[in-house]
Amino acid sequence: MYKPEEYRKHRLVVLGGGESGVGAAILGKEKGMDVFLSDMGKIAPHHLDTLRKEGIAYEEGQHSMDLILSADEVVKSPGIAPTLPVMQAITEKGIPVISEIEFGGRYTDAKMICITGSNGKTTTTLLTYHILKDAGVNVGLAGNVGRSLALQVAREHHDVYVIELSSFQLENMYEFKANIAVILNITPDHLDRYDYKMQNYINAKFRILNNLTPSDAFIFWQDDPVIQAQLRQIVTEAKLYPFARREENDTHAYVDDEDELVINTTETSLRMPRADLSLNGLHNLYNSMAAGLSACLMDVKKDDVRRALGNFEGVEHRLEYVSTINGVTYINDSKATNVNSCWYALESMTDNVVLILGGKDKGNDYDEIADLVDRKVKAIVCMGKDNTKLLEYFGGKVKEIYDTHSIDDAVETCARISKEGDTVLLSPCCASFDLFKSYEDRGRQFKDRVHALENK
Repeated sequence: MYKPEEYRKHRLVVLGGGESGVGAAILGKEKGMDVFLSDMGKIAPHHLDTLRKEGIAYEEGQHSMDLILSADEVVKSPGIAPTLPVMQAITEKGIPVISEIEFGGRYTDAKMICITGSNGKTTTTLLTYHILKDAGVNVGLAGNVGRSLALQVAREHHDVYVIELSSFQLENMYEFKANIAVILNITPDHLDRYDYKMQNYINAKFRILNNLTPSDAFIFWQDDPVIQAQLRQIVTEAKLYPFARREENDTHAYVDDEDELVINTTETSLRMPRADLSLNGLHNLYNSMAAGLSACLMDVKKDDVRRALGNFEGVEHRLEYVSTINGVTYINDSKATNVNSCWYALESMTDNVVLILGGKDKGNDYDEIADLVDRKVKAIVCMGKDNTKLLEYFGGKVKEIYDTHSIDDAVETCARISKEGDTVLLSPCCASFDLFKSYEDRGRQFKDRVHALENK
């Protein structure tokens, strides 16, 4: 049992025993703090092994409030909502709550490239990391992808970190400062976390601009109306680097009339044929622009940027080609957990799409994809525990719509109704938690079922 008399000067409580929580606990230990980790659920076996080897006190399956409320500071997992009783008790006692990124950032002077957005942030983060690593930069990958920032700060040394940041992580960041901040886009997502108020979600995203100075950079999509409206309401000292499909006022990345990607910074002017980019689709063009701008601002050589933009292999579960069976192409876009992400997937398709939708609805408005569905989708296969909202909205808008409640039924239905030349696209618009453990689980099960069809 962890005894109060063993507390040292600084009492750090970590809530959540996943990647970020265990990393924060190890960094706290390295800094000589009295660390206690608490997880209401089960801690994964490999994380348990780490905690035991490190000699870090922990509990799982409960929150012992006497131990938690003895904290001088709490590092909270981003998945823990501020409305939960444990968080309300911490807030009422006035104990400071920070994120693992905030905690890790205190103890490193590395350059920080921080990327957020409703869609595309994982691809852009991995692409930016790929460009820098391919160019020989001592770079770490952290945040929603890669390993814990706090763990890397504790046990390694990197000159630069590329960090994917969700709105949840940004909520508890205060003193942390990016050197390059990227907002790709902002569309409705996670509104159930933000009292169904879009402005609350926007405010969380824009926390990525906290503490930027005139020597820092802000990269953003110039044609995003939400970003533009917010920029009229706030002041940032950072230099602005907008990107857009075509050149506009002060655009720093765009495609010219010769279909060449152009990237311009103060120090660099880079051009390359758009056809040479490894990632296809309009959304990936924007991702490549943001990553290319970030790399150029880090003084990566132009030839290195071009090479890496051309040889990047993409991201699992994001417009991932699975197979072609009897002339039907199967695409896994399970990472499309909101409507706007599905819009980008449909935008990159031709016609004759069999679209798989469904899952845990987060307050979705399907009007955004209605026109693309009308022009490109021949059938919709709903896949979820409750498809009522989808059936009511799209019924009558497509020639064929099917109600399924498992991955097996959905894939079998798609195989039965599709014909040579069709594309079966899993781009669900919804979270996965009604039928699956995660969007990764959903995507892998989809791929497994498709490969099973292939093997028949």
